[in-house]
Amino acid sequence: MNSPVAATDREDALAASRREVEELRAELEETNRGVVALYAELDAQAEQLKKATELKSRFLAYMSHEFRTPISAIRSIARLLSDRVDGPLTPEQEKQVGFVDTTAAELADMVDDLLDLAKIEAGRVEISPAWFEMVDLFSALRGMFRPVLNNPSTTLIFEEPEGLPKLYTDDRKLSQILRNFVSNALKFTPHGEIRVTATRSGEHAVRFSVSDTGIGIAPEHHAAVFDDFSQVDSPVQKRLRGTGLGLSLSRQLAALLGGSVELESELGKGSVFSVTVPVLLPPRGAAGPE
Repeated sequence: MNSPVAATDREDALAASRREVEELRAELEETNRGVVALYAELDAQAEQLKKATELKSRFLAYMSHEFRTPISAIRSIARLLSDRVDGPLTPEQEKQVGFVDTTAAELADMVDDLLDLAKIEAGRVEISPAWFEMVDLFSALRGMFRPVLNNPSTTLIFEEPEGLPKLYTDDRKLSQILRNFVSNALKFTPHGEIRVTATRSGEHAVRFSVSDTGIGIAPEHHAAVFDDFSQVDSPVQKRLRGTGLGLSLSRQLAALLGGSVELESELGKGSVFSVTVPVLLPPRGAAGPE
């Protein structure tokens, strides 16, 4: 038979175990309440962030539209003055009017970029894919840049794409990406050449590259180049201020096309900006090319 002492010890041990279980249950309940409260707080913050993003996108879209009218008016007046509708201009006046028109054009480009970014963030960008030949894309780009090539020390070359298939994607969005790359290269290539090429990237993708012999970008700036309002710190950059939006917009447009952008550059030795897109635009939400 068990002694009364042994029975008492077992009861004490059982009671101690029950107390431990109750303490653990209480701790778990407290932890669960904390987790639930944390999730509730995260949901509230996510909702606030969503509303803030929507407000920012609406503000950018509204302001972009409002800026268009005065900018168009400035450019129209500058053209009238350049055409000497109200009389001749002195050489200095002609120079200043040209400066006004150029600055207004840059402001118009910034407004367009802001509006495009606002549309992307709001999910209101329409992608309209169609089959097209890359020869036609390059021909359109060549004609687009011919009027602005006013630096005889810089040559813009479009290599004829050979052995490449037709693409099924949004050619306007792809053209916008390449225009941003070429415009950026023209700005920071005071002399030398800019070369636009298209090559296969694996079996199901095409890589478009814009290489230049310009000032180049130091490695420590590579990661930030495609961020909004990013500016590379260099003497030429300070003299030729851009909007800091074109490359960021290019990255987001490439993502919408199921692709990606890349940069290869060395300070003083030029840069290569590339965008890789699938031959066949994937359905929305699908992953881009590897």
